[in-house]
Amino acid sequence: MNDQLYFRQFLSGRDFALGDPVARGMRNLVYAIGDRVSGEAVLIDPAYDPAGLVSLVQADGLAVVGALATHYHQDHVGGTFEGMSLSGIAQLLDVVDVPIHVQRDEAPWVQLVTGVGEDSLVSHDDGDQIMVGDVAISLLHTPGHTPGSSCFVVDDHVVSGDTLFIDGCGRTDLPGSDPVAMYETLSQRLATLADSTVVYPGHLYSAEPFARMDEVRAYNVALAPMSQESWLRLFAA
Repeated sequence: MNDQLYFRQFLSGRDFALGDPVARGMRNLVYAIGDRVSGEAVLIDPAYDPAGLVSLVQADGLAVVGALATHYHQDHVGGTFEGMSLSGIAQLLDVVDVPIHVQRDEAPWVQLVTGVGEDSLVSHDDGDQIMVGDVAISLLHTPGHTPGSSCFVVDDHVVSGDTLFIDGCGRTDLPGSDPVAMYETLSQRLATLADSTVVYPGHLYSAEPFARMDEVRAYNVALAPMSQESWLRLFAA
């Protein structure tokens, strides 16, 4: 990792949202990426305790200048969904007035779930780059779990949200999900990532909080080479 890149991984219920049983049980992983030279950083999926996350970044001497959403589910961006209400990007905007970067297909869902207005969102397409100081974060559109699910690539790291876990992949039986799109994402779009890329998922559902892509490919059955028909039999709930 280059010295200019600031990259931190936070576990809900342990590093932030302390004492919150939902945050502890969901085991969300939130990320801060930034430029140590410019002193700027963005948060990825700042749910449960946005103010606490901002304070963690500030304690490292950086200012939060934006947020990125991997997808619209409330445990990643907050809001109300399926009867559950959580803090997230709407409450982040009460702390810092910053742009919220989302994939274009995901923007309407984010607005619906969080109540955040269109004027607070910056919509992006596949391949767009978000600059934080001189650090470039590339957006990789990875539909399947949701229509606009995205992974974020910086240097040799990929924040994969609920698209890809160290073990398994995101569910495809939720509103907006698409099992065929998930198969194509896993078998084709993520195939572009080098073996040396380190995968940082959206939840700690495995023994380790991150792993190299070659290790994930070797042991994650969701990435095992198989036909679309076979994959759908296993993973299309």
